[in-house]
Amino acid sequence: MNGAFIAFEGIDGCGKTSQIEFLRDRLHSLGKRVLVVREPGGTPLGEEVRHVLLHMDLDIGSRSELLLYTASRAQLTEALILPALKDGICVIADRFADSSVAYQGYGRQLPVEKVIRINEFAIQQRYPDLSILLDIPVEESINRLNHKELDRLESEDLPFRKRVRQGYLELSERFSERYAVMDGMRDRYELHEDIFNLLLYRKLLK
Repeated sequence: MNGAFIAFEGIDGCGKTSQIEFLRDRLHSLGKRVLVVREPGGTPLGEEVRHVLLHMDLDIGSRSELLLYTASRAQLTEALILPALKDGICVIADRFADSSVAYQGYGRQLPVEKVIRINEFAIQQRYPDLSILLDIPVEESINRLNHKELDRLESEDLPFRKRVRQGYLELSERFSERYAVMDGMRDRYELHEDIFNLLLYRKLLK
């Protein structure tokens, strides 16, 4: 029996890290096997790509940026995600293919349909069973990032951030069968309960 594949998406500072940790710990307490992966990264190749992509001093073109992300994603999918799912392990991803559509497609204004096609090649057309979009206003994202040292993407300007958020919202409508949009401004413990109950409702916890 294949494992469930759950991805958390959203603009920077939306609360993905906390919700992933809550869900991982909850599933572990139920005796579930869980693999948490992040993008970019997760594999030796992916971690090297992550270092390059988020480095503040590098000037990376939009197309190069997209291809680096998808190269990391292809390796992660082939080496970790697909084998884990086949083995019945629940995979929780901190971002997946839709992040490139939102950030490089909408944010960088590359052709969205081309970004989707490149992604599908990289992930072997294996999308998450559930993509959870933690939605927060762009202004809140900026406030939440004020206390930390920013990487290259987190340092982008306000119009870029607004395009990314709008991209996510459009993706959630286009692929509504696998998307759930959650209010990232809510109490994080109540939000976790809603996410867990959603997984039960969709029968993803077998």
